[in-house]
Amino acid sequence: MSSIVVELSGINKSFGPVDVLKGIDFKAYAGQVTALVGDNGAGKSTLIKGLSGVQPYDNGTVKFAGEVVHIGSPLQASEYGIEVVYQDLALCENLDIVQNMFLGHESLMTGTLNEPEMELQATKALQSLSVKTVKSVRQKVASLSGGQRQTVAIARSILREAKLVILDEPTAALGVAQTEQVLNLVQRLASHGVAVIIISHNLSDVFKVADQISVLYLGKMVANLERRNTNSEEVIAYITGSKTQEGAN
Repeated sequence: MSSIVVELSGINKSFGPVDVLKGIDFKAYAGQVTALVGDNGAGKSTLIKGLSGVQPYDNGTVKFAGEVVHIGSPLQASEYGIEVVYQDLALCENLDIVQNMFLGHESLMTGTLNEPEMELQATKALQSLSVKTVKSVRQKVASLSGGQRQTVAIARSILREAKLVILDEPTAALGVAQTEQVLNLVQRLASHGVAVIIISHNLSDVFKVADQISVLYLGKMVANLERRNTNSEEVIAYITGSKTQEGAN
């Protein structure tokens, strides 16, 4: 088994009287893709917002690379090596690929932007993921397809030397060819030793790329499954609540 990058134990999160996360246990492994699935309202977004520091958990234990940590802000999450690629991608359409990949992390030389170095590093990041669909790193993001934009957002995490990358619905609204392109990219990202968490409602995509599948149901983690030992029917049963805990009917 690969080393555990992040381990959550007994995680709780409430908003007023509403308990959104109830004693969550969860792990993600280096070099593996872990799919986080569940119906709307299951708690997926809240779980990820806690890991990314946007909405810190109320209590429970978070271990990152074997050490107990407190992630109180997105800046802290980034310092630990946690990067999130949200569904809206957070890209600036009026900037080119290099400018987007280094936004907020620009390389400087004698007080000015080190454009040649940033261009080189951006190119290397894309090449490391075997990206061949981008003609130039100086293309404006506005000119890119949905799949290419996902590529830029994922490659940005490589530049920042992320240890954990969280992808929120990365294939939503993409066509068949672009979906295949992004799923291949997810697998290549994991091959770099990065722990990848993918949130998706598309079980077909999940079964193509995931090594582990974790299922949330009404704020509880009801199953942690190895993809090779399960099937879509079993996962759907957990998602819908006809199975409420692993191994139970």
